[in-house]
Amino acid sequence: MLIKEYRICMPLTVDEYRIGQLYMIAKHSHDETARGEGVEVVYNEQRRHPVHGLGQYTEKKIHLSSKLPGWVRAAIPKIFYVTEKAWNFYPLTLTEYSCSFVPRLLIEIQTRYEDNNGSSDNALSLSPEELQQREVDHVDIAYDVYPEKHYVRDEDCRYFKSTKTDRGPLQPDWKSHTRPIMCSYKVVKVHFGVWGLQTKVESYIHRGIRDILLVGHRQAFAWIDSWHGMTMDDVRKLEQQFQDKTNKKIHGLDSDSSTSGTTVRASGKC
Repeated sequence: MLIKEYRICMPLTVDEYRIGQLYMIAKHSHDETARGEGVEVVYNEQRRHPVHGLGQYTEKKIHLSSKLPGWVRAAIPKIFYVTEKAWNFYPLTLTEYSCSFVPRLLIEIQTRYEDNNGSSDNALSLSPEELQQREVDHVDIAYDVYPEKHYVRDEDCRYFKSTKTDRGPLQPDWKSHTRPIMCSYKVVKVHFGVWGLQTKVESYIHRGIRDILLVGHRQAFAWIDSWHGMTMDDVRKLEQQFQDKTNKKIHGLDSDSSTSGTTVRASGKC
C-alpha cells in the first residue's frame, strides 16, 4: 500500500471552498459526459454513518470503457465502470473507489479542510505506523507543472484575476501572504494486491490522482466568478439539475448527448 498526503492550498475560506468544490464537480460531471460514458449518479442523499453520524452520501458509476486502449477493451466487459462511494461530513470527507473487474484494486481518500496554508502536521489523525509510511506532497495550483492537454489560459492562476472578489493573480510566494487561504489535506491510500505489479501500479495511480487534484482545484478557483455568492441551497439545486441531465446522457435519453470529452477529471473528489 502506498500512502501519500496531498496538501492543496486555495485563496478561499473553508466555507467558500465547500460551494466551489460542489460546483466544480457537478459541472465536470455534466459537461464531460458523452452517450453511454461519463459519471452516473446512483445516490445523492443524506444518510447516517455508523461512526461519523449524519452526512451526505453519494454513489457514482464512472463509465470508462471507450476511454481505454483497444487491447484492454477486448479483454473486459462492454459495460465497465469504477464505483465511487463518498461520505461528506464537511469539513471531513471519506471517498472510496473500487472496480469489480479489478477486485484487488482499492483507493481510499480521507480529506479534511482547514483555514491555514498547509501547516497542520497531522490533520487526518494518522496512526504512528501510517505517519511512518506517509509521503507529504504540497500541490501548488499556480506553479506546479500542469497537464498540457488540460491547459486553458483563462484558468491559469498566474494570470487569472477574479472580478467578484478581486483575488489573483497568484504570485510565486502566494501561500505565505495570501488572505484568505485554506488547505485541502488529502490522505490517499492505494491498494493493488498483485505481486510483482503492486509498486508500479500504485505509483502510476498516484500520478494520475495528483493531476486530477491539480486540475480540479485550479478550476475551482478560476471559476470563482461563476459560483461565488451561491448558497448551499443554490448549489444543491444546480447539482440536481446537472445530475438529471447527466444520467439521461449516460442512458442515451438526451438528444444532445453527442457531446464528447474525457470523464477522468470528473471522477476526482476535491
